[in-house]
Amino acid sequence: MNGFDLGPLALEADRRRLLALLTEKSYAKKRVVLSSGRESDFYIDCKKTVLTAEGHWLVGRLMFAQIMSEAPGAVGVGGLTLGADPLASSVSLVSHLAQRPLQAFLVRKEPKGHGTGQWIEGKSSLADGAPVAIVEDVVTTGASTIKAIERARAEQLLPLAAFAVVDRQEGGRQAIEALGVKVFSLFTREDFPR
Repeated sequence: MNGFDLGPLALEADRRRLLALLTEKSYAKKRVVLSSGRESDFYIDCKKTVLTAEGHWLVGRLMFAQIMSEAPGAVGVGGLTLGADPLASSVSLVSHLAQRPLQAFLVRKEPKGHGTGQWIEGKSSLADGAPVAIVEDVVTTGASTIKAIERARAEQLLPLAAFAVVDRQEGGRQAIEALGVKVFSLFTREDFPR
């Protein structure tokens, strides 16, 4: 597709490389308190990888391919700021290069405090009823993804599915899917060292 290979062998190589980068730059085996208030014996900060040039490219390619496979009708991609911001950007860029553009949008945590008071940046590029993919860096309880889905629906968008870089396998997938939105992830807790 327009100068780069999105075939299964290339994507598997990209997946292995992204996992290596996440393990090296983003993963830490230590006790932490997560944003959900839960304690965990490991931490993963995907932004440390996704904000590198290589990580941005790899996550964009892999998430774009996954969206095209699982939600091919999507015309937009976005999620709750800040975790989803670089993901939406990278997927949108790759989609343009693949000549199958997905418009990026960002869901604010609260409405813009001035001007139009909008909740979603980039909504003007999407018609009411537009089918979209919701993206998230790490799913734990699912709260951020659920907020993004609910806000997207309130703003007349149609979330087809949610896509995460990492599913911590701590109940978030089930909470999100209870809203009728299927969840896909590039990696799970099982892909990282114990």
